[in-house]
Amino acid sequence: MMKKMSISTSKTSLVLFLCQIISALDVPLDLSQPPTITQQSPKDYIVDPRENIVIQCEAKGKPPPSFSWTRNGTHFDIDKDAQVTMKPNSGTLVINIMNGGKAEAYEGVYQCTARNERGAAISNNIVIRPSRSPLWTKEKLEPNHVREGDSLVLHCRPPVGLPPPIIFWMDNAFQRLPQSERVSQGLNGDLYFSNVQPEDTREDYICYARFNHTQTIQQKQPISVKVFSMDSLNDTIAANLSDTDIYGAKPVTERQPVLLTPTGSTSTKVELRGNVLLLECIAAGLPTPVIRWIKEGGELPANRTFFENFKKTLKIIDVSEADSGNYKCIARNALGSVHHVISVTVKAAPYWITAPRNLVLSPGEDGTLICRANGNPKPSISWLANGVPIAIAPEDPSRKVDGDTIIFSHVQERSSAVYQCNASNEYGYLLANAFVNVLAEPPRILTPANKLYQVIADSPALLDCAYFGSPKPEIEWFKGVKGSILRGNEYVFHDNGTLEIPVAQKNNAGTYTCVARNELGKIQNEVQLEIKDPTMIIKQPEYKVIQRYGQVSFECIIKHDSTLLPTVTWLKDNDELPDDERFLVGKDNLTIMNVTDKDDGTYTCIVNTTLDSVSASAVLTVVAAPPTPAIIYARPNPPFDLELTGQLERSIDLSWIPGDENNSPITSFVIEFEDALHEPGVWRYQTEVPGSQTTAQLKLSPYVNYSFRVIAVNRIGRSQPSEPSEQYLTKSASPDENPANVQGIGSEPDNLVITWEPLKGFQSNGPGLQYKVSWRQKDVDDEWTSVIVANVSKYIVSGTPTFVPYEVKVQALNDLGYAPEPSEVIGHSGEDLPMVAPGNVQVHVINSTLAKVHWDPVPLKSVRGHLQGYKIYYWKVQSLSRRSRRHIEKKILTFRGNKTFGMLPGLEPYSSYKLNVRVVNGKGEGPASPDKVFKTPEGVPSSPSFLKITNPTLDSLTLEWGSPTHPNGVLTSYTLKFQPINNTHELGPLVEIRIPANESSLILKNLNYSTRYKFYFNAQTSVGSGSQITEEAVTIMDEAMASRQVDIATQGWFIGLMCAVALLILILLIVCFIRRNKGGKYPVKEKEDAHADPEIQPMKEDDGTFGEYSDAEDHKPLKKGSRTPSDRTVKKEDSDDSLVDYGEGVNGQFNEDGSFIGQYSGKKEKEPAEGNESSEAPSPVNAMNSFV
Repeated sequence: MMKKMSISTSKTSLVLFLCQIISALDVPLDLSQPPTITQQSPKDYIVDPRENIVIQCEAKGKPPPSFSWTRNGTHFDIDKDAQVTMKPNSGTLVINIMNGGKAEAYEGVYQCTARNERGAAISNNIVIRPSRSPLWTKEKLEPNHVREGDSLVLHCRPPVGLPPPIIFWMDNAFQRLPQSERVSQGLNGDLYFSNVQPEDTREDYICYARFNHTQTIQQKQPISVKVFSMDSLNDTIAANLSDTDIYGAKPVTERQPVLLTPTGSTSTKVELRGNVLLLECIAAGLPTPVIRWIKEGGELPANRTFFENFKKTLKIIDVSEADSGNYKCIARNALGSVHHVISVTVKAAPYWITAPRNLVLSPGEDGTLICRANGNPKPSISWLANGVPIAIAPEDPSRKVDGDTIIFSHVQERSSAVYQCNASNEYGYLLANAFVNVLAEPPRILTPANKLYQVIADSPALLDCAYFGSPKPEIEWFKGVKGSILRGNEYVFHDNGTLEIPVAQKNNAGTYTCVARNELGKIQNEVQLEIKDPTMIIKQPEYKVIQRYGQVSFECIIKHDSTLLPTVTWLKDNDELPDDERFLVGKDNLTIMNVTDKDDGTYTCIVNTTLDSVSASAVLTVVAAPPTPAIIYARPNPPFDLELTGQLERSIDLSWIPGDENNSPITSFVIEFEDALHEPGVWRYQTEVPGSQTTAQLKLSPYVNYSFRVIAVNRIGRSQPSEPSEQYLTKSASPDENPANVQGIGSEPDNLVITWEPLKGFQSNGPGLQYKVSWRQKDVDDEWTSVIVANVSKYIVSGTPTFVPYEVKVQALNDLGYAPEPSEVIGHSGEDLPMVAPGNVQVHVINSTLAKVHWDPVPLKSVRGHLQGYKIYYWKVQSLSRRSRRHIEKKILTFRGNKTFGMLPGLEPYSSYKLNVRVVNGKGEGPASPDKVFKTPEGVPSSPSFLKITNPTLDSLTLEWGSPTHPNGVLTSYTLKFQPINNTHELGPLVEIRIPANESSLILKNLNYSTRYKFYFNAQTSVGSGSQITEEAVTIMDEAMASRQVDIATQGWFIGLMCAVALLILILLIVCFIRRNKGGKYPVKEKEDAHADPEIQPMKEDDGTFGEYSDAEDHKPLKKGSRTPSDRTVKKEDSDDSLVDYGEGVNGQFNEDGSFIGQYSGKKEKEPAEGNESSEAPSPVNAMNSFV
């Protein structure tokens, strides 16, 4: 038997808690607060001298801050420089270089200040430096004549650029010069030969320098190298050699190692904490020396150490002070060794231990700002207040500076300020802004009231109580509204106000009250917790062995919480069931008819609810004959005796002996491999062969240390893996393939981010895996710009135009050469916000709840990105019937694609609205069109708010009512209908009365005494009648009559008599039914009561509304097999205000522009006999922020 079961419970509550971003120190946006710098340019800002310079400075605060700048320590008056502008509502500077400005003229140190009435925040010192890519100095290069076996250094000496260039060596054909343990490039860009060989003779050793910022590549003049040996010395070569070279030359002999770089036996190196430490040793010698690295008195950090350039370079990432020490490189060959010791000292620019944090205090409170930093050497700490050194800042009696701490005592509102902490040493500085905001605010609870939390029993429950107040409120939790305070180990109280119940049980369900209080007040909020029963599979599918062409069923019987709606899904081999009518999915089972061989596999039943998920699996085995009870089917035993033969560079033969098949024939063998060189311990799929085969020829990749193992498979399952084969190391080669999933997508308006999926180690085919990244602007550039990178999966091209197409490609290469030429991919540089608002916005009001909006599309060039659609922002200004404003709630509708119109449903009748339209791209929204005002016409009113009947007498009743909650227009009158009801609930004649709209009560006279009346009451506008409200009341009887009159229907003897008669009739009907089935024929007379009841008359469709929008109704699932009753009659009439004109009937989908499908449905209720029509005011749609 083979089956498995897994359970996963939703962690929604835990995720909500972990994502909680509101804390007691976050000041709500409507309260005053000092400025905070939210975005700024980097400290060392190298700019392209050909592009406009943008120096960022963004800040928030209440009131919004104003901005100013200094340059080189003095005020920078941007109004006096026509080339400099500041963005609106921002501190960001834009220096116009493209229209005649010179970047060099704006080189300097800039600092931004954001200021409001509560303080001033400052940015870092931003050093602006234009990038430089100077030309190579011309020089006359003599040919290098080198004796075979000698060492050689070809110097590059690139021009000094800003930033420094990337160096690489190529030939005249722009091909990378091959590098190896013998020939390699040093960190300084020079090309080192440990020993030269005749094949090194060539005249096109060219050093290239790539300047990334300006995207330029420059080359040195070609260098010629000629290698000679005494055996092949000729007159031409001899003429260029000195006597010493000729007569001192010896035959090629082996030489022990000598260091080419660094020189001497010791050297020193200083590196900063957090940087990458690069140490290099390159040696000459014959045979070529091998380099080894050790750390004296310690170990190299295992997870941070890498060897590059054929182990000639030691790379340690993220260095710390613990990495200081002596590092020894040892160069060794068969003749001896040489070593060099590099003494490394790790210094540190300042780094934070405790950065100052914003402080919110109430008047009279105490507090501290702490600024602690470390570094090597130890940084000095200095304080500023509102950007001014604290020593010369205005005095504050509540403030005391004590080194790295500022202590505040009995603060007042004037103590609000922004403080800056500067930690600096010789290697750099840190600057942090932290404000002190003095506020007196009673508590606020930011979590919505009556929020409902649902969790599965035995799972954690987290109930939020996000809060704010000054002084900081204390939070208490209560069970229920007036329960006792929660304490004990059963609960966990988090600092942000969240209450955690680690293991929620059924008795934890109910109402929880969160109370926040400080000295200024108290506020409470209630949330609801529901505990649901976990979903369980109480009858799991079981392993089945079935004869071919038979029928099989898997059961999956579940138990779940009655309030959760489960969905059951069946999978075959973790994929959807085949689209085959033989597969029948029932309520709690899966049946497969006429089973075939392809039906065997693993079948999984998955049960999902909104809160949890469970699954169970079982295997189906299809056999040719019925299974014999005595036979035990099992997985096969693993293969053994693996043997490798026929070893070639790209293939090898593997053979094995199968294990016992355990009564189920082996269908296939799966072969896996391990690459001990790149991924030791990781086994990957190689191939699969039929079960009748015990040998396989395997394709191999270069530069992989292979081991193989074999797994046998039968209908029951897979065997354990065999023991690994012996290892086989293949030779290196150039890559066979290029990276996949190459994309070019900009992350900023001025860049292009090229990404790719890196090759895995066994795909590299050799050491020194790198990537050649190339790009060019489509239809603009003819030449490709390329850069070679390693150990990364993306490259950022800066300084691109906004949203233009680029052709990009990524080619793999290693120390032995390049992969095949890659295919090109079209990408785009980054998007920017749209520039133009839609024009000619027009509104056509269709009816009282629906309007159509038209606009002219914006020019595609102004979109500056992928056009995603248009958004309509609209909001109600006021109701025309009440002339009173209310809280404005803006709503958003989004229309995908290049739409030029959209429908606005769910409007309130007789109201004034405003709207504007904006275009949307991948970056965001463009500017809004001018606000457009429109008004909706009158509609039918809602029902009167109440109908109350008082003061009953013998012949009169007093009626009082309230006007409709939603008049939806100007009320013209009320209609009252009433009729008497007798003791058998039969209705008498209907009387109708029209009442002026300004009345709120009425006395009905001349009524019958002791009579029950039913009343129907509604209001009218000029459009029509609204929904009605009903009520019943009784006039009183005369006291004398009341004492004599007895209702026979309430007497006990009468009730007993009626029951006896009913029983006799039932017996008679049974006898008649039996006789009739035996052939007897009895005439039966049927009589129906033709009395018409207005409560059950056919109902007219609402006139003029969409119907009430209901979340509960919209989300009710359709029960399988449900039908509309055949005797229900619904009468449909024309309505100018109905969705019938815009969809597929009352319940059809409104899909004129693709934006609203299934959002609204008609709502029908029973009406009185006269068919008065009922209408509910449409509910506004509040959640329309998604693309449709």
